Amino acid sequence: MILISNPDKSQWQEILKRPVMNTENLFDTVRSVIDRVKAEGDRAVLDYEEKFDKVVLASLAVLEEEQQEAENLVSEDLKAAIRLAKQNIETFHAAQRFEGKKVQTQPGVTCWQKAVAIEKVGLYIPGGTAPLFSTVLMLAVPAKIAGCKEIVLCTPPGRDGKVHPAVLFAAKVAGVNRIFKAGGIQAIAAMAYGTESVPKVYKIFGPGNQYVTAAKQLVSLRDVAIDMPAGPSEVEVLADETANPVFVAADLLSQAEHGVDSQAVLITTSVELQQAVKVEVERQLALLPRKEIAEKSLANSKLIVVDSMKEAIELTNAYAPEHLIIETKDYLSLAERIVNAGSVFLGSLTPESAGDYASGTNHTLPTNGYAKAYSGVSLDSFIRKITFQEIKPEGLNSIGPAIELMAANEQLDAHKNAVSVRLL
Repeated sequence: MILISNPDKSQWQEILKRPVMNTENLFDTVRSVIDRVKAEGDRAVLDYEEKFDKVVLASLAVLEEEQQEAENLVSEDLKAAIRLAKQNIETFHAAQRFEGKKVQTQPGVTCWQKAVAIEKVGLYIPGGTAPLFSTVLMLAVPAKIAGCKEIVLCTPPGRDGKVHPAVLFAAKVAGVNRIFKAGGIQAIAAMAYGTESVPKVYKIFGPGNQYVTAAKQLVSLRDVAIDMPAGPSEVEVLADETANPVFVAADLLSQAEHGVDSQAVLITTSVELQQAVKVEVERQLALLPRKEIAEKSLANSKLIVVDSMKEAIELTNAYAPEHLIIETKDYLSLAERIVNAGSVFLGSLTPESAGDYASGTNHTLPTNGYAKAYSGVSLDSFIRKITFQEIKPEGLNSIGPAIELMAANEQLDAHKNAVSVRLL
């Protein structure tokens, strides 16, 4: 880890640099895979599964008997944990339901909004170094609450041609309609354009490696919506002298084990905490099964000491972390001053892991500084809001002359006439 003390503001941009996920140099490769899937459908996806995931499949769809077999392989303890997490995610996201109100902007002019679910959504669940069954819950549960009619899930199978049992169980619990054995670029292309087996969807959600990210970027240019831009995962711990270095180190390492390009940052007003956390990270790191991954990630990570909490807040808002843990004596008042973060974890007993799994908040969040402009996945991500307006005679007489005048000044006579003919 890199130790930094009292950086000048002119250095902030440099010290807050993230690991770069350069997708532009992948676009030619990604585009060729997408084009072939568009042209050849299932055949192309099956070929790419053999090429990239090293598995020969007879078909893409996960069958009912496979789901039942998978359920039998999941321990009762894990089933209970998944059900608990699902319940909390459901409770939190159900509370986000939109309640549109009719507003009378002028007598005789009424406007309102109606929330409508996106009918078909695609969820991508990566394979990689760990089965992310928690992400199934984070995406499928709000989709179900929103009222999406078709929830399609793609995930790469293992070398045995099977999907991880916990992923299939989570999908069943969360209400996924159809599951397909497809990963990477080919999965994104299949959901974006449809194949003989995989339905075309209107919006694609889910994390992935740089190839998945590039594929989502390309298909979103004109053919399908995506959840948000993506980059490597990250956490910042904002702490003062009251923070427990054991807790802080554990939080930093929980992020570092995600992947070699993940980033963990500590911003603190305490030199003593900085040093204690460094020692504690090294101690805990040695005990981790995923030590090699976390070790590489820590090369991108920083322990930063600043002069004041005011400066710490300013630096935090400049960084705009995906996850922010505030472990200070006055964390609630500091939280009010945070304007750029994906999800915030308050106090010494609220680790990032809680939001990753079971507190109820969503763990699909903006990374790479996008928290300055994007929100994490919520119920709103799965709906559209249609606006309505109704004008009665009194309303047209009230706003009609203003519309005519504004249209005339924009030299849009047909717009003006659409009102004028009604005022006669």
